[in-house]
Order: sequence, then C-alpha cells, then structure tokens
Amino acid sequence: MDLARTEVSRAEVGRAEVGRAAARWRGAAARLGLMAVPVAFFAVFFAHPVAAIVARGLRADGVWQPGRIGEVLAQSDVRQVLWFTTWQALVSTALTLLVALPGAYVFARFDFPGKQVLRAVVTVPFVLPTVVVGTAFMALVGRGGLLDELWGLRLDTTVWAILLAHVFFNYAVVVRTVGGLWGQLDPRQEEAARMLGASRLTAWRTVTLPALAPAVAAAALMVFLFTFTSFGVVQILGGPTFATLEVEIYRQTSEIFDLSTAAVLTMIQFVAVGAILALHAWTVRRRETALRLVDAAHTARRPRGAGQWALLAGVVATAAVLLLLPLAVLVERSFGDAGLGHYRALTHDDGGVFLVAPIEAVGTSLRYAVVATAIAVTIGTLASVALTRRDAGRLVRGFDALLMLPLGVSAVTVGFGFLIALDEPPLDLRSSWILVPLAQALVGVPFVVRTMLPVLRAVDVRLREAAAVLGASPWRVWREVDLPMVRRAVLVAAGFAFAVSLGEFGATVFIARPDNPTLPVAVARLLGRPGELNYGQAMALSTILMIVCAVALLLLERLRTDRSGEF
Repeated sequence: MDLARTEVSRAEVGRAEVGRAAARWRGAAARLGLMAVPVAFFAVFFAHPVAAIVARGLRADGVWQPGRIGEVLAQSDVRQVLWFTTWQALVSTALTLLVALPGAYVFARFDFPGKQVLRAVVTVPFVLPTVVVGTAFMALVGRGGLLDELWGLRLDTTVWAILLAHVFFNYAVVVRTVGGLWGQLDPRQEEAARMLGASRLTAWRTVTLPALAPAVAAAALMVFLFTFTSFGVVQILGGPTFATLEVEIYRQTSEIFDLSTAAVLTMIQFVAVGAILALHAWTVRRRETALRLVDAAHTARRPRGAGQWALLAGVVATAAVLLLLPLAVLVERSFGDAGLGHYRALTHDDGGVFLVAPIEAVGTSLRYAVVATAIAVTIGTLASVALTRRDAGRLVRGFDALLMLPLGVSAVTVGFGFLIALDEPPLDLRSSWILVPLAQALVGVPFVVRTMLPVLRAVDVRLREAAAVLGASPWRVWREVDLPMVRRAVLVAAGFAFAVSLGEFGATVFIARPDNPTLPVAVARLLGRPGELNYGQAMALSTILMIVCAVALLLLERLRTDRSGEF
C-alpha cells in the first residue's frame, strides 16, 4: 500500500513538473511572439530612417564613400565639436553627481512633511522640454536676464550657462536612480559595522558605498548620455560658439545641407551611445542581482539631530535656488511689463512665423502627446513583458539595450530620416500628421520599459506558473496575475511617456507642419524672431508647457509606489 502511494506521489510530482515545464515553454514562446511587434516598430520607424539618412550621406552616384569618414574627422572644426561634446558631458556629469547625491540621501533616508511634493518638484525639470530649460536659463543668466539686471553678470553664450542648465535638467536622474536604491538598502548592515567598531565614515565607505556603486554608475552614465547628446539647451544657450554633436548634425543638415558630414557625425554619435548603453545595461544587471533589498518605507525616518536637519535644509535650499529660481524667472518674464499682454497675443495670428495662432500649439501638442503615449505604452508594455525573465538569453538582453537607443541617437537624424525614408508606398507618411506622434513615441518607449520592467520582474514567477498549470493562456495569465499588480506602474509609465512626448523637440522640429506646430517648436521659432513681443510670447508658451508638465508629475507622485521602476 505504501509503495503504491509512493508511486502515485511520484507520478503526480512528475506530472506537475511536466506541467510547469510546458507552462514555461508556452511562456517563452509567447514572449518571443510579443517581441515581434516592438522589433518591427523599431525596425520601421527607427532603424530604417537612421540607415536611410546615413546611406544618403555616404553614397554618391550609387557608390559608397568610406573615405569620407576620415575627411570629416580631419576637419579642425569637427574635432573641436567632438572635444566640446565630450568634456562638457564629463564636467556636467561630475557637477550633477556632486549636487544631487546629497538629495538622493535625503529622499532615501528621511521622512518629512512635503516629501512627495518636493520629489515631484525636483522631477519637473527632467520632463521639461530642453527648449524650455534653455529659455529659463536665458531668462536667468542671459542678456537682459535677472543676473544681468541685478549685478551685470551675463553668462549667455558661455559654457557655464550650459553646465548649469545640464545640472538643472539631470538632477532628478541621480535623485531617483540612486535614491531609489539607497532607500531599499538594509540600514542594519551599516549599523552592524558601527557596532563592530567602525566609524560612521568607514562603515559608509566599506558597506554602503560598494552597494551603491552600480546605481551611481548607472545614473552617471545616463547623465553623460543626456548631456553628450544635448540639443535644445546648447542650441539656445551656446550660440554660434559652442556646439555639441547633435547641434552640429542639425546645422549640417538644415543650414549647410551637407548630408555627408551629418551622416559621419551621426555614425560617431551612434557608436558612442552604443558603448554608453552597453555599460549602462551591465551596471543595471549588477544592481538587480547583487543586492539584498528591503521595503523603502521601512528605512526612511524623521531627521534626528542638528546635522541631519541642516542637511535637509541644505537640500531644500539647493532645490529652491537651482531648480525653482530659473522656473520662477521664466514665469516672471512671461508677464514682464505687459502683464497678461503676452498671453493675449498668443491668441492672434500675426501672419508671420505661424499659419495659426500660437495658442493653438497647446491643443496640437496635447493631441499628439495622447496618441504618442498610446503608442509608447502599447509597444513598451509588450517589450517589458517579453523581457520580464532575468535569466533570458543574450538576444533578449541585447534587445533591452536597443530599446534605449532612441534616447541617445540623434533625434535630428531620426526626424530628417522620417522625411527621406517614409515618403514611398506602402509607408508614404511624409504629409501625414501621424509622423509627429511616431517620433515622440520613440522617445517615450524607453521610459515605459524602464518604469514597468522592474515591477514586472518583482512579480513572483510561481504565480504565473500556477495559473499556467491550471490551464490559463499566456494572455489570461497576464490579465489575471500581472496586470492587477502592475496597473499603477502602467499609469506612471503613461504619465512619463506623455510628459516626454509633449516636450520632444529634436525630431519634431523637422516634421511638425507650420499649420500644426507643437509647443517646443513654437517656442523655438518665437525665440528665433527679434522683438520683445516674440520673446514674451515664447516665455508665455514655455510657462504653459511647464505648468502642464508640473501637474502631470504631481499626479504621477500620487500614483507612484516605491517600486515603480527606475524613474
């Protein structure tokens, strides 16, 4: 009898193992199927336009010209652009880490009134369009700006204005990336080192710092990536003296019409971005696999002692001066001496730079951003589900890194590539309004993936396997197991995609039609025209865009959980 029971038990265990193996096989097959849609999307709307513009630049009469690469690199002005692009990115990254790491500690370890609002405030600059950031710093440190009026200090067209704007823009990257992990580190490990006789500094250096190193490296690489490919900020503040690779690509494409030089610069930027993203993917894997984390809610506490309160006050003061002052000056300049006159002027069509009243750019941008968000969330969710398993092969991990490429590859090249590559059947979209949301969605997808992927990976895989063993299809497993747990993360991802789509400028400047300009394009065109009224209207439109982004971030913070992804 006992032998029979043992045999029956073994048979049941065997059937269960077979069922789990079959469930894993079906899940793997489903994930490969899900990858097909994002792969096709990126192949058609990213790889194809970029390849088309590079091929157009490096071919003459149907013959490839590889020697053109050496000719371009031999030009002294190109070498100057490469040097400035690299060293300003390095300095911007170092300054951002120096300023933002204390803020990351405060958000990770301290619990204080207004923390949620302050987190939203420090994140607003990151989702602001680079055009608005450049405009805000122009109002603060440029000709006729606040510092010029008060002390005669003028930083426009100098590198310091660019560096400060980059710190302003990327402060939240360090706070959210490093602070998110710092808040989940078990403080008892450092406390144990203190009990064994280590000083506070020694305990932090030997216990906490090594654990934080992958997150600090990941944040530094992302800041370097964003500053290396900076466009709107440098375009507005740099003037004719300073140019990054992205600005030079735009100049060669739209002003000089030298596609050959632009193609070479695009290839250089592509190689550099690929190396940065490979390093970033490696640091993210180290962060996910090498640490034992706890619930962040259990590590934050009220500041204790004068030193901790002073640190909190210093972080708040830094946020006020560095982040709020430029935005406050932007709002002040939008009114100027005209009161509401600049806002009223937005409702009139002057027959000049726009075919419609500038205020219509608000509605146009919102409509485009909604469509772009729907596309980004759909593609990003499919990609996130396909990438859920940490033990996926190199092909899947490589696809994860490729999803980040639109953040670093020249948006100018993508936008111009749209006009060249998508002008023939079956994808003759050159005159279609959908081009703008498609370009915006390319930038939104990486934020969706980086927000949802950590949350999906936190779902217990045994729940999925149990549902699959009971006969649930992969779609039903997702709907019944994953979706209830990640619903809030989906909303957060949609909010980030909406905000970044609203502010996309590099590609949109090429493909937005004069009768349907987006807000960033409208701001840039108004700034490019002389006159106090045009300047005031640009400030007013920038203020409107800033308010929309701020409201979106405040709503996101109410939805955000401690595990809602990397951003």
